[in-house]
Amino acid sequence: MCYWALGMPKPPRRPTGSEPFGEKEFYLEEFRGRSVLIAVSPAAVTARSSLRSLGATVATLARNDTRVLLWWPSVVPGSERRLLAALGRPPAKSRGKVVRHRKKKKARRPTSPIVRVKVSDLAMPGGDHQLRGALWGRLRQGRLCILGISGPAAFPRHPMELAASLRIPKVVLVDPRGGLEAPGGRLSFVDENVLETVLREGQAEWTGIGDRRGLLVAVREALDSGVEQVNVCSPDGIAEELFTYVGSGTLFTEGDYTRVGPLGIDDFAQAERLLERGERAGLLKMRTPDEVTSVLAAGYGVTVCGRHLAGVAGLLTAPYAGDRAGEIVGLYTITRFKGEGIGERLVERILAEAESIGLDYVFAVTLDERAQQFFERMGFARVESDEVPAAKWKGYDTRRRQRVVSYRHRLAAGAVAERAS
Repeated sequence: MCYWALGMPKPPRRPTGSEPFGEKEFYLEEFRGRSVLIAVSPAAVTARSSLRSLGATVATLARNDTRVLLWWPSVVPGSERRLLAALGRPPAKSRGKVVRHRKKKKARRPTSPIVRVKVSDLAMPGGDHQLRGALWGRLRQGRLCILGISGPAAFPRHPMELAASLRIPKVVLVDPRGGLEAPGGRLSFVDENVLETVLREGQAEWTGIGDRRGLLVAVREALDSGVEQVNVCSPDGIAEELFTYVGSGTLFTEGDYTRVGPLGIDDFAQAERLLERGERAGLLKMRTPDEVTSVLAAGYGVTVCGRHLAGVAGLLTAPYAGDRAGEIVGLYTITRFKGEGIGERLVERILAEAESIGLDYVFAVTLDERAQQFFERMGFARVESDEVPAAKWKGYDTRRRQRVVSYRHRLAAGAVAERAS
């Protein structure tokens, strides 16, 4: 993980007044009111992969007011019945019951969520318009539509083409192989620029994913056609992929998926949740509400896909105005972004801001060995505690001060002044 506890001793836990951190709810906000196409590969159906996670995920999304299109290849007899059971939706014929105290009326028999589609019909003139109407008819009633696909469908090309035709912003490809694996480990995120590089001649083979070139080409074409995001994961890992920071597969996005800049007021709730997460894990120092406010007000964040904060950090300057210095505090990036350079981008942005406002130097203190290595890679020099502002140590625990390591980064103005002296 890319996270660090920077600084001072832990004060008492602050009272619960901030918004509680709900990782799953955090992601459900993104899906609410939108459409998602979840396409299950024929290999997953043939292998009779467990559908527990898939069923729970689809049910959660439907309850979340998310329109779910579930692409299901009918390659095994009886597979649709198994899917319906995983979704908690027995076949419609078994659910019709007579209302006994009203003999003349029968309970309304629920409409089946399945729309049966032949692959050959997808390419017929006007077939797209007919399918749109049929899909909306199901989605209007229950927020779930299962596309029972019959015929030799090409996976993932055919479901991706359908998503592009329907202008669906989010596609989830469910396959037993899960996300992409490279020599360095799982590729959690791939944006269009990286995807284009990988698809150059020989690059996919060089990185060990040449056998999944067809998938990469289908994803690129979908992104070029207007699909915003594509997740690739295993059936067992779909809930973890969609509802957690850790993830289980690979997320493909259009354009550069990260943006670094000052936190806006609408980012504060997310940023505070990240800080609370780091505190609960023992990775960030506990802060009082006033201290949290100070960090947020002076905070910077890395936003992923225009919606979610992947990392936060603050540049505190007010306590050190007389020293023309700033302190990096609350530096925390979420697990999934390990190796994505999120921490580096945050610190680079903070250093640029510090230089633009005329600071002589920026400093940070930490106990974490990985944080020490990180700051050294970023050009910070290890210094004695008395080489950072004295205000840093006001009220600081003496024993902790003896253990923490201080780092300082001279900026242009400070370097010039130092040479002149």
